[in-house]
Amino acid sequence: MSTPETSRFVRLRVELVVEVDGSGELSASALRRIAEDEHMPAEERQHAETAVKEDDAEALAYLVDPFDLVSQVPGVELSQASWSSEQIDYDPDSPDWEGDEDDEDDEVEDGDGTGGRRL
Repeated sequence: MSTPETSRFVRLRVELVVEVDGSGELSASALRRIAEDEHMPAEERQHAETAVKEDDAEALAYLVDPFDLVSQVPGVELSQASWSSEQIDYDPDSPDWEGDEDDEDDEVEDGDGTGGRRL
């Protein structure tokens, strides 16, 4: 539905859990990304290098860029982004990792008015 009252902005929420099985490779890749960043001030670069050597979550945060997720999507321009990463205890059998109670809000209209699909 596209009316003047409808906002052109969409909040896209994505939550991922990844398993790091190559910590050294992850750190090395993040260090390369930091070294290639011509705009990063020296003080920030030193802090970033230390962080990615000590913490896989920090290394991952330097490698994942929300702009990369939507840069090739036609008709979309990234207006704002924030993201974070943290190490967690993960139990895939835990009820904490099942769908939220408000999953009904996650349905998207499929465009023909016949219903939605779960994301």
